Amino acid sequence: MSNEIKEWLKKVEAGELRAEEAYEQIKGYEDIDGFAKIDVQRVKRKGFPEVIYGEGKTAEQIQAIFSRLMTHHETVLATRISKEKAEQLVPQLVHVTYDECSRTLLYDERKSFRSYGKVGVLCAGTSDLPVAEEAAITAQAMGLEIARFYDIGVAGIHRLFDQLEQIRTCDVLIVVAGMEGALVSVVGGLVQQPILAVPTSIGYGASFHGVAALLTMLNSCASGVSVVNIDNGFGAAYQAALISRIKKE
Repeated sequence: MSNEIKEWLKKVEAGELRAEEAYEQIKGYEDIDGFAKIDVQRVKRKGFPEVIYGEGKTAEQIQAIFSRLMTHHETVLATRISKEKAEQLVPQLVHVTYDECSRTLLYDERKSFRSYGKVGVLCAGTSDLPVAEEAAITAQAMGLEIARFYDIGVAGIHRLFDQLEQIRTCDVLIVVAGMEGALVSVVGGLVQQPILAVPTSIGYGASFHGVAALLTMLNSCASGVSVVNIDNGFGAAYQAALISRIKKE
């Protein structure tokens, strides 16, 4: 990035570029009708473009932001998109697909897929699938191979043991669980990979909408477990991608 700034300044000095044009390049964002400022340089700082968080935004706002990002990047991701909004957006956005389970919109026009590693997404129960799939789709968009291990919660722990050999082939593990969140500690005691734990809001009354699972994961006796926020499959996948990229590079 610093080299690009130097080149723009040299062009200004040589009279090849107006100061206003150079500023537009250097400031690193584009303003959209006063309601959003698109961070077009995030991919250079973080390795992946800005991701759109859909809740609280109108379909029109999402379309405007998504369209602008598509002009800059081969991959654009939006999370927490309701089915109702998707029905308005998909016909307006070319080559964009909607996944109802994960509630994600994905534009992926990469000419080739460079794998940064393999992430295992472990899901305790079927009710946790939306969070697990949000993690899986995000990780895939960020260049990871995905291995899914679903419905392997501790209520039938033999289902987990049957998958252990395949689970241990992954570079990073994302473990998604609601209720009491015990799956994370069990997995943490069986593998050497870093684990990103995702508590979900699934559970009966005393689960407190995911707080019980969150506290269990934070207090895990298994080493190598890090915890993200409740239902934050996106955050776990982003962290998994950062870990994998560092390892790969």
